[in-house]
Amino acid sequence: MNKEILKEEIQKYINANLNTDLHSLLLKKSPFSEVSIQEIVQQIKGKQVAQKKFPFLLKEGIIFPPQLNLEQASSEKTAVYKSEILKGKKFIDLTSGFGIDAYYLSENFDEVTLVEQNAELLEIVKNNWAVLGRKAKFINQKLEDFLNENEEKYDVIYLDPARRDNNKNKVFLLEDLSPNILEIQEKLLSISDEVVIKLSPLIDLKYLVSVLQDISRIDIIALKNAVKEVVVFLSNGNSGEIICNCVNLESGESTFTYTFGQEENAHSEYAEPEKFLYIPNNSILKAGIFNLISERFNLKKLHPNTHLYTSNEKVEDFPGRILEIEMVDNKQIKKKSQFNIISKNYPLKPDEIKKKYGLKDGGDEYLIFTQSKKGKIIVKSV
Repeated sequence: MNKEILKEEIQKYINANLNTDLHSLLLKKSPFSEVSIQEIVQQIKGKQVAQKKFPFLLKEGIIFPPQLNLEQASSEKTAVYKSEILKGKKFIDLTSGFGIDAYYLSENFDEVTLVEQNAELLEIVKNNWAVLGRKAKFINQKLEDFLNENEEKYDVIYLDPARRDNNKNKVFLLEDLSPNILEIQEKLLSISDEVVIKLSPLIDLKYLVSVLQDISRIDIIALKNAVKEVVVFLSNGNSGEIICNCVNLESGESTFTYTFGQEENAHSEYAEPEKFLYIPNNSILKAGIFNLISERFNLKKLHPNTHLYTSNEKVEDFPGRILEIEMVDNKQIKKKSQFNIISKNYPLKPDEIKKKYGLKDGGDEYLIFTQSKKGKIIVKSV
């Protein structure tokens, strides 16, 4: 970590170039002898990412790490959500990375420990936490070595395993992560009654339940309808129900809570489109609770493989989009009309539909191409 990057004139140069083309900037020579142009561009990228992902770091004195560390870091919004769940006396993050999760999760703890094997990244986090006025014990060590030497117990352990292999390819099975969660889960539960693990949004929930011990809770966290992470909670000695939460942050939608396994005993009724159409948010779709949603909200599905629902009376607290609709014939679709196109269980993708019917994308109205039990149908929002 080069602290020279914090000099006033260098920071002014960085801020003046926040909208500059970075490829062109990299071809230039650094105007400062103390820092390279690569270091300058790294800080510009960091500030650009922070504007959307973690704006609380847009403060004087903050240093940003390389691009990969920025990508792997949680967003401020998801970190805040998790911080509202956990509390206790002693907290440890065994894979602290850029420390976004640790910063927020540690708010409700008296003692905070961060373990990170990347020495330079840990120095950046130490600098930033000092700027932010947050104290912690910082340990530069491989997680496996720390666990072998550690004799302390913690109220909560947090991990966000690296999800790239040696060739930088993305992985998500627990045995392919670094660290291998399956190899250390018993050790983790021997030093804490609560272990919280952030995982890829691609992880399969049934697979998780089959390989992890003592799962008490699974949260599927979406932000503005994009699933960002699956968070699994291990609670020592838990052998009871697994509570699952489908969360869609910044959507105004309620969290949908269910017990893992309920879907197996749930059933759907089917109907042709009625007055209202319900499109589940992506956290619900990730959970795969298609019949449970139908049962819980007393809605009818259009088709076994069409995860759209309908009713004549509006259900206000549905976790997703609700549209008032009418059936349309393809002959009623005028060329050059503007619609938001949705294709569900339909042979054509939205781009293919737009091309076929000569439609423009956007506007306030929706055109949904889907399938009911009677066959292919088109419905329009009204």
